Amino acid sequence: MAKELTHGSPARLIFFFSLPLLCGNAFQQIYSMVDTIIVGRTLGVGALAGVGATGSILFLILGFVIGMATGFSIICAQRFGARDRLGLRRSFLASLILCAFIAVVMTAGGVAAARPILVLMNTPADILGDAVSYLEITMWGVGVTLLFNILSSTITALGDSRSPLFFLIIACTLNIFLDLLFILSFGMGVGGAALATVLSQGISALLCAGFIVFKVPWLHFTSGDFRHLGRALNWRLLRTGLPMGFQTSVIAIGVIIIQAALNTLGTEAVAAFTSALRINSMGVMPLMSFGLAMATYTGQNLGAGRILLGVRHGCYLALAYSCVAAAIAFLAGEPLMRVFVGQGQENVVGMGSLYLRVQGTMYWVLGLLFIFRNTLQGLGNSLVPTIAGIGELVMRFIAAFFVIPAIGIMGVCISSPMAWAGSCLPLAIAYFIWRHRRIRQGVRPCA
Repeated sequence: MAKELTHGSPARLIFFFSLPLLCGNAFQQIYSMVDTIIVGRTLGVGALAGVGATGSILFLILGFVIGMATGFSIICAQRFGARDRLGLRRSFLASLILCAFIAVVMTAGGVAAARPILVLMNTPADILGDAVSYLEITMWGVGVTLLFNILSSTITALGDSRSPLFFLIIACTLNIFLDLLFILSFGMGVGGAALATVLSQGISALLCAGFIVFKVPWLHFTSGDFRHLGRALNWRLLRTGLPMGFQTSVIAIGVIIIQAALNTLGTEAVAAFTSALRINSMGVMPLMSFGLAMATYTGQNLGAGRILLGVRHGCYLALAYSCVAAAIAFLAGEPLMRVFVGQGQENVVGMGSLYLRVQGTMYWVLGLLFIFRNTLQGLGNSLVPTIAGIGELVMRFIAAFFVIPAIGIMGVCISSPMAWAGSCLPLAIAYFIWRHRRIRQGVRPCA
């Protein structure tokens, strides 16, 4: 089921490899949107805001999980591209052991810190209870989230982006059913929405594990492999995985700062941006998928000529999509917002649709950011993406403490584009410096 990305047109490889990734990311967002729609429609704007108040914290924690799993899988992609079967399965085994340890630590810390963090973020008192319930249940399930991401990322690193998509489709369908069951039939409130998501991801993880057992012999480790897991292998994985996780965490800290500033604008503002963020997440999924495809493509292609051409084609794809997405954001933003909150919430709809339009005009910056960042990470460069993450954090800090207090809702709208620009600049500079060096060494961009 594995597939090599070392032969053929880079544009074709990146595009078709990213399609299942896109569908998978879209389905993940779909069941997140289903949570939001069901909560907003059945439990009210207050409950919707309660779920939304946890978004930045979950981004911090789950973003670290996903980033770290992606980093571990890059090592697997490199071993697979080198046809190193022994190194691949031992890297996979070490990844599982490291993830198990990290999951225990994150679960214990996340559950204990849920309420204090939400209080520290100025979460409105009328939504604090729902926010705590949603966050605590989600944190109890962080282990299954981590397991699913390391398994699916490893399968993807071997060139198979379709199988994880199939498992996600099953999980999304199950999540919708459980949402309706727990919220409407059992009356479990926002806690039911969180539990439905955790259980669905658990099923996805089990399906990935079964697939590896029966279909991916390259990843079948033996008892003898345990004796060869030394510090060098663990360090190599951590050196790649932890910086990628921390990069996302640094970005998420900035989002938390914005969330705290947003909370001071009231429950309606929180509800508006909760809905708009769900819609916006769907809009950026193709850009994220192009970036993830570049990470695997780069990991498997350490021949610099193909990487240069692949980046060029990846940028073309990202820019073309950004133009289409911007048009959709302007034309469909308001109708989409009404799907979440229904009639009689004109302030919520207005704030949310404004946010979507501002984001849409700047998607092209985000697209280039994903291409450059994942390419550098695929090359093993974790320093510059970390610096870029700090740049994004600085821009969000400026937005939260200076821009939002000065211009209110519009400040929230422009905070993300500011952060994207602050992150993209060092990434672009680093990539073009690397590109220039490779060309001086005689590597042709079209090789």
